[in-house]
Amino acid sequence: MQTQTAMEQIRKRMNSGTRAGSPVRRPNHLQIAGKVILTILMAGFALLMIIPYLWMISTSFKVNGDVFKYPIEWIPQQWHWENYKQVWSGPNPFYIYYWNSMKITGITVAGNLFTSAMAGFAFAKLNFRGRNALFLLYLSTMMIPGQVLLLPRFILFDSMQLINTHWSLILPGMFTVFGTFLMRQFFSTLPPELLEAARVDGAGFWRMFWQICLPLTKPALVTLLILSFTWHWNEYEGPLIFLRDKSLYTIPLGLTNYVEEFGTNYVLTMAASVSALLPLLIVVVVCQKWFVEGIANTGVKG
Repeated sequence: MQTQTAMEQIRKRMNSGTRAGSPVRRPNHLQIAGKVILTILMAGFALLMIIPYLWMISTSFKVNGDVFKYPIEWIPQQWHWENYKQVWSGPNPFYIYYWNSMKITGITVAGNLFTSAMAGFAFAKLNFRGRNALFLLYLSTMMIPGQVLLLPRFILFDSMQLINTHWSLILPGMFTVFGTFLMRQFFSTLPPELLEAARVDGAGFWRMFWQICLPLTKPALVTLLILSFTWHWNEYEGPLIFLRDKSLYTIPLGLTNYVEEFGTNYVLTMAASVSALLPLLIVVVVCQKWFVEGIANTGVKG
């Protein structure tokens, strides 16, 4: 009897626990069907986004007469690899523009990461008078369109004899308001106990920044790297205004060489565009993991 009574009490507790707690609900057929439909719709939307790139790759191996065939010939009957050969070793060799873009983008992104990380750390972790007001003032400059600053920048660089040099593109890109904001938001999520423990150990501000805080902000740095790399790699307006010699042209300006007087050489344009797209794909694929983590974590605390 005592054993039966004990078993009944256990069953009652289990039943009461199940009622008190939140029961595990299995998804019904409508929920499963909704997820399947949503997945199919998103896959179709992704396919629509990929189609222009597939057409670009296909066109880069065609001749001009087959570019606008209807229906579209996705797989060329003959693969013309000489399009890429003509792009890279023709009258206007594409490797010159490639090297210029790599140099400008590499130096600009490195400087942007360094200055944004230091400014973000200062605004997030250093207590000084007027910190919040200065940050809001700095942040308000994002409302100024970049086109408004082109003329003053041109006059300034002309007086410094930087027109028709790559420094006219590198120096402005090394300091960005968005990069400072991004890094400041991420630094704000770090617990203050880290800095307090570092102070007890006798660490200075530079050591706290370089050895303690900066390694923890890898997702934010990678996010800023991808965004900054994309912006400067595809920049067209700045090189168009500040560069004059073709030997200094970047990839966006180099693509205009295939726009002729009586038309556009589409196959060479597409071959050059595919070549220009490869570094972006490599950067995104390699850094995708930290990019998603940086977007998810940034802005949690401000």
